[in-house]
Amino acid sequence: MSVLTTSTIRRPRIQAAAGRPIVRHVPHVITVTSGKGGVGKTNLTANLGLLLREGRRRVMVLDADLGLANIDVILGLHPDFNLSHVLSGEKRLGEILTRAPGGLRVLPASSGISSITDLSDAQKIRLLQELEGLQEDFDYLLIDTGAGISNNVIYFNLAAQTIVVVLTPEPTSLTDAYALIKVLSRDYHQRRFKVLANDVRTEAEGLEVFEKLTRVADRFLNVSLDYLGHVLHDRQLRESVRMQRPFVEAFPDGPASASLRKVAKQITAMPHNPMDSDLGLLWRNLLGGPAAAGH
Repeated sequence: MSVLTTSTIRRPRIQAAAGRPIVRHVPHVITVTSGKGGVGKTNLTANLGLLLREGRRRVMVLDADLGLANIDVILGLHPDFNLSHVLSGEKRLGEILTRAPGGLRVLPASSGISSITDLSDAQKIRLLQELEGLQEDFDYLLIDTGAGISNNVIYFNLAAQTIVVVLTPEPTSLTDAYALIKVLSRDYHQRRFKVLANDVRTEAEGLEVFEKLTRVADRFLNVSLDYLGHVLHDRQLRESVRMQRPFVEAFPDGPASASLRKVAKQITAMPHNPMDSDLGLLWRNLLGGPAAAGH
């Protein structure tokens, strides 16, 4: 197990040209979220992070499924410390930042600790401060949220510039994805969402799932849904989880790997304006309540 400490993280020097404001480097913050559990978002987050790394981008993954974390299992990691140690004040975020396969960096959460499943304001502030200290060192911050509409799920989704909602062809997945989007749009003024159809048999089935969600959202919600793509059903995924290896490494030519690679390309093509996405500004908005959260 290799752990990065704050002293080993290189911080770029920021200089302002004459007459120009300082523009800090900040990562593109993306949440991978869902209304229903069991749709594969954690597996997708881990593998998506590795695919983004293929473009030599610096990627950090935050396991924000607090209390039910398992991204370390998918990546075959055995961290000694996790997010609960940061929230309690025992560790700094840089001290739990863990090296994963392919050069990915992971902030592991805890499993089976119910005390952090609902963050206090003090814990949110502490996490904000810690993340601000690392933001210049990464190009992407992927946040694997829990499922549903709990306070933690809402909180992390509001911290992102891009919200990716994962759903499958199951009717309950569609219903719960709609419920999540409804809460984020109605109560927190979020208007734009990316939709990723997972575990579909064909490209057409993925589009059909997206269109079903779009029809309902267009009728009842004032939101914009963009189709990010699909990930094909792949029997090898179960084997990769058993092996504790990312499927893009264990089965790089499989249908899931090939389709997720197209999704990664879509993400790298997204525009990202650092002036509009400073983590400090975004996360301070969260502490102001729903009215301040629309960004």
